[in-house]
Amino acid sequence: MNRIISVRLSFAFVIAAMAAFATFGQGTKAVVTPSPTPPSLNAETTEIYKVDVELVNIDVRVVDRNGRPVNDLRQSDFRVLEENEPQEIKFFSKSEVPTNYTMVVDNSGSMRQQLDKVIEAGKILVRANKPDDETSIIRFVGNDKITIDQEFTANKADLDDALDNMFIEGGQTAVRDAVYLAAQRVSDYEKSNKTEDRKRRAIILVSDGEDRNSYYSEAQLFDLLRESSVQIYVIGFINDLDADAGFIRKSPKEKSKAFLQRLADETGGRAYFPTSISELPDIAKNIGSELRMQYSIGYLPPNNVPPGTYRNIKVAVNDGPNAQKRIAITKAGRTTEGTTPNTAVKKN
Repeated sequence: MNRIISVRLSFAFVIAAMAAFATFGQGTKAVVTPSPTPPSLNAETTEIYKVDVELVNIDVRVVDRNGRPVNDLRQSDFRVLEENEPQEIKFFSKSEVPTNYTMVVDNSGSMRQQLDKVIEAGKILVRANKPDDETSIIRFVGNDKITIDQEFTANKADLDDALDNMFIEGGQTAVRDAVYLAAQRVSDYEKSNKTEDRKRRAIILVSDGEDRNSYYSEAQLFDLLRESSVQIYVIGFINDLDADAGFIRKSPKEKSKAFLQRLADETGGRAYFPTSISELPDIAKNIGSELRMQYSIGYLPPNNVPPGTYRNIKVAVNDGPNAQKRIAITKAGRTTEGTTPNTAVKKN
């Protein structure tokens, strides 16, 4: 029988939320930490940053004007820019890379009509898994009902069982909380897996995107995503949401679509908004294919940037024969790593 671990988020304070999440895996660290303010000193001070420079790895999809994948490119076809400055590519691969991904499935009442087809689509994704791929499944409703129905595993039968056991339940949907904890879980699991350090990390979110009861804000969620290497693929069922907008506010439908699209765009994933549940099998096949048909690129970043700084990333691709347009899709940027600054006091 699959083990189900419930994660309860407290509105009282962050520590309670992170303590609950500690049941997800091996130790949890605070992901969004403000830099300490240096003490006020009369003496002249100099900030010294200790920065451990590591290869920045990015996953890149390339498509043509019609959205069709382009899979025959070489390293010389790519240019990487960080804050508009060219970066030297130190690593390049277009081979299939094993993937750790989590399916995060909304089981709230708004998904009642779609759940059977969602389960079927989930099984299509699982069947496409390669031997070294590992998948976990998270079911969520409100912030007190976020559960790991299946830990990371390569066992397809266990994954199918977890999907079959999903059920609709009442509650105020907490989409941001579910994505936040899933992203942290994927990253922590990757770090604990010492035998494979180049696995791709992804989340497949199935929801209408309407958040009613999350502890974490959008700002906190996107801060976390910028520090991770998790791509997010979205299947957004937004058509049944209210499309009426107010004088100064977006409609629930517009707001949800914008949020889900931003999740995909900023992480280098992709958002799908099906108009019919009959589209789900093809969407599942496309996601399974896109997860694996990507380029992995690594570069050494500048080492003089303070830790915790957000840096924009852009990947450009040479045009194809007959000026065929090629479009590179990757995450929008990264947050620099390293320790917080030390303050050295100059003595007269």
